[in-house]
Amino acid sequence: MAEKQKIVIASDSFKGSLSCAEINEIWHNIARESGGTIEVVPLLVADGGDGTLDAVISAKNGKSVKCKAFDPLFRKINTRYGVFGDAAIISVSEVSGLALISESERDPLKTTSFGTGELIKQAIISGAKNVLVTLGGSATNDCGIGALTALGFKFVKKDGSPCRGIGEELEDIVSIDDTDTAYLNNVNFTLLCDVTNPLTGSFGAARVFARQKGADDKTIERLERGAINFKRVLGEKYGKNADETVGGGAAGGMGAGLAIVLGAKISSGIEEILNLIDFDEKIKTADYIVTGEGRIDFQSKDGKLISGILRHAKAQNKKVVAVVGSLGEGYEALLSEGLTAVFPMAKDKTEVSAAIAHARKYYERAAKTAYATFLKNT
Repeated sequence: MAEKQKIVIASDSFKGSLSCAEINEIWHNIARESGGTIEVVPLLVADGGDGTLDAVISAKNGKSVKCKAFDPLFRKINTRYGVFGDAAIISVSEVSGLALISESERDPLKTTSFGTGELIKQAIISGAKNVLVTLGGSATNDCGIGALTALGFKFVKKDGSPCRGIGEELEDIVSIDDTDTAYLNNVNFTLLCDVTNPLTGSFGAARVFARQKGADDKTIERLERGAINFKRVLGEKYGKNADETVGGGAAGGMGAGLAIVLGAKISSGIEEILNLIDFDEKIKTADYIVTGEGRIDFQSKDGKLISGILRHAKAQNKKVVAVVGSLGEGYEALLSEGLTAVFPMAKDKTEVSAAIAHARKYYERAAKTAYATFLKNT
């Protein structure tokens, strides 16, 4: 009998349709049906957005801390953060995320990152010395003033009043008061993100990301003016140019705000998370790695989870197969980056809606095709 093949499953979740846990379960079923010819090693992985907390907590034997905090519209919600050792991990998407508000509620002039700051503060008060913040999936364009306000910073407006911490206030800020923030001095902050956009300009937070958060053209220009003003105030207070912060435009400018005000380091979300889950060690004895995400296209090789998986697999000469929701323009670029083959759930555009609505059924079909084509030990 041929030797059993070891397949590491390292797939992103498919937002709104399939979780990492469900994908891993499907592969366990395929392994059972294989008659013992394959061994499946399931991992929880993520790129800094949905699923990141669970992936890190699982890998580090940490725990989830349940608490209440403000959502993007100042409504108290049940939320959580993760802890392991003296570190805490806070996911912006869990408390200040776009998925927390309806489409009709989206307005980056009114949304806030205040809840993110509440979680950071609670983690520090509870003893965290190292705080990681994942910046994916935000509903905000407040440059982080909401989170920083929750931490004790006061952003003073022209009329002398303090900001609440929403996007429309950025253009009115004239100074920053950090009198009540000494408790933050001995804490190390790391921001996890995989975009390189600056705070302002044609590739900045407002002009690239605000429209998906509910902004029209007029709102985008107002947010841009606000970010430019905030950049000026940051420069006066801290002597730094926010546009020189690579990734400063992440999470509606939270990257720049937290990097400069807190002295946070910005790191690649994918690299940090793969390091935290000890990915390189886990794939050493693998014959194949199965990865995937909802849609792959030309952007997938730049900052998406699959790009990180491919880099690490290539370093160990491991073969990678992707099972994905659908194929977008330019996905072929991944084949030159080391991807062995890709199997879409939706075979063409007409199947996309059905694949989303019946994700488990369509994923099983694609996964079994991948198994029969590449992974079956004959």
